[in-house]
Amino acid sequence: MRRPLNSLIESSAYAFYKVLTTHCCAIKLGTLADVYTANRILNAYTRCKELHIACKLFAEIPHRDTVSWNTMIAGYVNCGNLETAFEILKEMKRCGFDFDGYTFGSLLKGVASTCRLEVGKQLHSMIVKMSYEENVYAGSALLDMYAKCQNVEDAFMVFECLPEPNSVSWNALIAGFSQVGDRSTAFWLLDCMEKEGVAVDDGTFAPLLTLLNDIKFYELTVQIHAKIIKHGLAFDNTVCNAMITSYSECGSLEDARKVFDGAVGMRDLVSWNSMLAAFLVHEKEELGFKLFLDMQRLGFEPDIYTYTSVLSACFEKTHQSHGKSLHAVVIKRGMEYSVPISNALIAMYLKSNNTSMEEALKLFDSMESKDRVSWNSILTGFSQIGLSENALKLFGQMRSSMVEIDHYAFSAVLRSCSDLATLQLGRQVHVLAFKSGFETNEFVASALIFMYSKCGMIEDARKSFEETPKDSSIAWNSIVFGYAQNGQGNIALDLFFLMRDRRVRLDHITFVAVLTACSHIGLVEEGLNFLKSMESDYGIPPRMEHYACAVDLLGRAGQLDKAKTLIESMPFKPDAMVWKTFLGACRVSGNIELATQVASHLLELEPEEHCTYVILSNMYGHLKRWDEKASLTRLMRERGVKKVPGWSWIEIKNQVHAFNAEDKSHPKCKEIYQMIGQLMEEITWLDTDTGLDTSTSDFDETCEYYNVKLLSEGNL
Repeated sequence: MRRPLNSLIESSAYAFYKVLTTHCCAIKLGTLADVYTANRILNAYTRCKELHIACKLFAEIPHRDTVSWNTMIAGYVNCGNLETAFEILKEMKRCGFDFDGYTFGSLLKGVASTCRLEVGKQLHSMIVKMSYEENVYAGSALLDMYAKCQNVEDAFMVFECLPEPNSVSWNALIAGFSQVGDRSTAFWLLDCMEKEGVAVDDGTFAPLLTLLNDIKFYELTVQIHAKIIKHGLAFDNTVCNAMITSYSECGSLEDARKVFDGAVGMRDLVSWNSMLAAFLVHEKEELGFKLFLDMQRLGFEPDIYTYTSVLSACFEKTHQSHGKSLHAVVIKRGMEYSVPISNALIAMYLKSNNTSMEEALKLFDSMESKDRVSWNSILTGFSQIGLSENALKLFGQMRSSMVEIDHYAFSAVLRSCSDLATLQLGRQVHVLAFKSGFETNEFVASALIFMYSKCGMIEDARKSFEETPKDSSIAWNSIVFGYAQNGQGNIALDLFFLMRDRRVRLDHITFVAVLTACSHIGLVEEGLNFLKSMESDYGIPPRMEHYACAVDLLGRAGQLDKAKTLIESMPFKPDAMVWKTFLGACRVSGNIELATQVASHLLELEPEEHCTYVILSNMYGHLKRWDEKASLTRLMRERGVKKVPGWSWIEIKNQVHAFNAEDKSHPKCKEIYQMIGQLMEEITWLDTDTGLDTSTSDFDETCEYYNVKLLSEGNL
């Protein structure tokens, strides 16, 4: 059980009271002149972080020694004031005192915590000059500094200079290689450490466990767990917490739970947070919420990590009420001003549904201080729900507010440029990304490829692809999509095979791109073979979106019966995306009977979605089945469903012009409609000249279509 905060405050106040009492007694007895006594009191003041009193006492010590100076240096380092610690070091040297291993150890600790490698190298030269490189205390601190600054090569060189490395030295080196992700060297060092007979402890195993973060390391995790038990460290807090996380990331929630349950009486807040994160990673939200309540019932007060974790699980429809309740708890406990918690709340509202954007914006506007995550969250939210113009305006505000623009921001704004098909603006953002050094970032490169592809500039998309590292699937997927959507499916498939030959890790998005390519060029059998071989050949189970692509593939080929059979054979219940795809195929084929059946499924899943009604209504109108069309219109009216007008836009001289049907808000509205009238006269004349029999109703629908379509193509 953790100690409550007030007990910690009381113990700290009591410790300070004891130091004051001891100090008074020393003055009264006249023992303060003894340097040993004075150093003990000085050390106690620095531990209580009462540095102003410690400074006064230090100035009053008549016969200071090296310990006195080291105590003051260590005190300032522990309070994070490295600059003052170095000033004391200079004064120490001017006063003729020699440095020792403890002097360097304290300073190197401060350098390690701030990752100031250049300062550390200067201290290293002083250590060598004064022949302290073989001092275990100074050497271990130097090794730890290099390791924490991720300079493992120099850390290893220092390690080799130590005559008798102790467990602290070994642990620092293992932690350094673990931090840079060098798994093989870190475990080799563990083997060497055990062969040398050096005692292992919690500091040995905790860093190693952070490297066991994939299902392929499960067996190794079990072996390390056995070593931990063998060395009597199974109930150490640090090790237990690392074991919970490692088992979870290796895919075994059951083993993580066993470690957590076995640590009853030794758990700290990190233990609870680790187990909570494990439940949420494995999509056991209900168990996570229960754990959140249990920890409070047992006296553990949630911290920032607890709240941010549990809030991340509240965007599903079934848990949205929990999210609002947690928001209320955050306000009640005065934590709404925490930037990470506010960011987590914004993300929760954005992920919940499109209608929660307003709540996210309220939170964003109410934040007294915002970080990059805050801005990026809102920017990404605008981009994802289609408010692309808002995203572009916010990006401008970010730049004028001097917010650091990172790869997340560039990716989001480029996606908005894609949605608006604003090529010139997209090129400007490309230049900004290039100047900022993010052009080759895989996420930015992917967004650039997508933007150029969407704007029909597939050659520029290919240039962006060629200029980015190709070790992950992100950029590959984007370029395969780009070629597929630009009607060059054969090139898309060639890239997929090249991707496979180069052993780039394929994922589910790769196969969406491949199936899209097959669909656009009519490779029905090839596409179905890809769908069948996904799991057997590539270990990727087909998802809903893959079946939707396969339905589109069959639908484009006019094979509606096969598409229907595929839907019926799916291993899970088809969602609205699959049915919409099938309905689109029915519309193209003109199969009204099948379209009616599909629409009935859609109207059950999404009774408020206007697209289903509109597509079916247009099909009835085309076939002159006016009764069914009227019934559908009546049903829409009864359910309060309204057709959402479509918008079209065109970019002219770096300015976007947006229109919808019968829109009269544009300043050049009169000239635009005059041009549309002329175009419609030409269309009528062409229809008459070619002998086409265009019915009045069809012609009316055509007029409405061209009111939008011709404007979007810029035929002004």
